[in-house]
Formats: sequence, C-alpha cells, structure tokens
Amino acid sequence: MSDVIADLALIDAATLAARVSMADAIRAVGEVLRSGFDPEGDLPRTILDIPHGQLLLMPAAFGGMAGQKLASVAPDNPAHGRDRIQAVYVVLDGTTLAPIAVMDGTALTSLRTPAVSAAVVDALAGPDAGDLVVFGTGPQAVQHVRALCTVRALRTVRLIGRDPAKAADAAAHARDFATEADVAVGSVADLAAADLMVCATTATDPLFAADAVRTDATVVAIGSHEPGKAELPPALLGRGQVVVESRRVASTEAGDVIRALDAGALHPEELVTMHELFTGKVSPAKDRPRIVKTCGMGWQDLAVAARAVRAGEER
Repeated sequence: MSDVIADLALIDAATLAARVSMADAIRAVGEVLRSGFDPEGDLPRTILDIPHGQLLLMPAAFGGMAGQKLASVAPDNPAHGRDRIQAVYVVLDGTTLAPIAVMDGTALTSLRTPAVSAAVVDALAGPDAGDLVVFGTGPQAVQHVRALCTVRALRTVRLIGRDPAKAADAAAHARDFATEADVAVGSVADLAAADLMVCATTATDPLFAADAVRTDATVVAIGSHEPGKAELPPALLGRGQVVVESRRVASTEAGDVIRALDAGALHPEELVTMHELFTGKVSPAKDRPRIVKTCGMGWQDLAVAARAVRAGEER
C-alpha cells in the first residue's frame, strides 16, 4: 500500500456531521466570499447526460487545497428510497495534489447547498425576517429549514408539496430543527405572510405568480441547474434584486435567470454576484424582493470540505 493511500482520511456522513455543524458550514461559505474569492473564476464543471440521469464533475482549488466532486443526479431515485443526488468527494493537497481525504459527497452536498443559501439570506434579509414558506418536501427542503433556523429566529414554517403525505412527513422532520416555530403543511396562500421563501423542487415551470411575493421577501431558488427548468416567474426576477453565484453560471445554467433574460424582464447588467454582495460592492435592496438563484458550484463543496479536513487535523 502506498503512503498516500495509507494516510488518506475517510470521512463518512457521521464524521462530517460531527466535524462541521450547519453553523460551521455557513461561516465557511461566508469567509471564503468575504476573503475576496470570486466565484466567477471558479473552475468550470462538466455535466454529462447518461442513462437514468447525469454525471457532474465539479473541481475547485483555493486556500491551499484542491477538490473534485463526482456527483450523479438520478431523478428516479426518490421512488427507490435514495437521494436524487449521490456523490463522492476527494480533497487534494494544494501543492502536491496528493489526495488527503475522501468523503461522503452526498452528505457534503446536503450540507453545503443550504449553507450557501443561508449565508446569502443572512446578508440580504431583514433581521426580523422569520416567516418561511418552503416549496418542496425532499431532503433539501428540510435542510433549508435547518439552515435558515441558524441565521434567523423563525416564527412560522410552511412546507408545500404535491403529495400531502410527503409534505406532512417533511413538516415533521422540520420540527426537529425549527423547535420554536409553528411548523405545518402550507399552501400558496401562505405567501401573503412569507418574508422568507425557498424553492427546492424539480419543477419545470414557475410555482406561483410574481405578484404573490411580498416586497420585503427574500426568495431562494435551488431546484435546478438546467436551462429548461424554472421555479420562479420571469416577472418576479424583473421586480427583484437578483443575486447569483456568477454571471457565467447564471446565464448558461439557471433556467429562472435565462427565461427572465429572454423575456426582457431582466438585463444582464442587473445581476448581482455573491462576490459583489459579500465584499460590499453592492448593498441589499430595501425596496424590492431579494432573489437568490443558485445552481451549485465546486468552490462551495471545497469551502465546507476543507473545514472538515482541518477540524480533523485539529483533533
């Protein structure tokens, strides 16, 4: 056995959870962005269509480490009791490029995606925001409740899904995190009270009308990275401040943004990047909804994975 393999740290889901809390993950994402890292320069990922789904190769390199995620997206997995997204993640030494850790990439994705959302919501939403509506009933829907509980004192949580039984089950799991909030199954009518919204679905078309969203709301859409899918109506992006990971990714992968651009509701120069937000170049809007559209990028995985590796070294 080579020395590299002998020294390789294996980080399973339980170990990742023990080393990196949701609050840790949120801080890790924010620290990377505030340090000046610009996701616009992140290494591009590769998306390949294969039978039964897609393969995603997501590299990143900064802060003395490099990383590569091999992820798969299998739309039929929930019917078989598995997460739609499966992955393995490899962390490399930034100088020698020798592998130093392999971790459960599915657990990493489940942690870093809501951590990114919560970090941006924390920068955008008012301090008293606390009435949350979540579209979706899968793992990401529940994990986003967990993440937003970390940055805001939630008063109410409403989960909306097509299957009432799944919505009730998601609400039951969300209560484990939102212990101080009124958590229940909701409906589109709940948008009238929502100052926080999350869309975590596989929808191909908008989930609600643009005028259903309050002016003081902060909306997060994470459901897809495909140009042909959109959870948000173009008119909503037109009336909001739209924050994206990078203009390059948003204009090629984010169906919500692409549809709004094609419809003329939104113009490219109006997009705000996370880099601009976290370095203070752009301030949160106060007179319109704040819209966060993410597709997922390699730097996000490495930000959280590096925290897990360093936590192990410290121990």
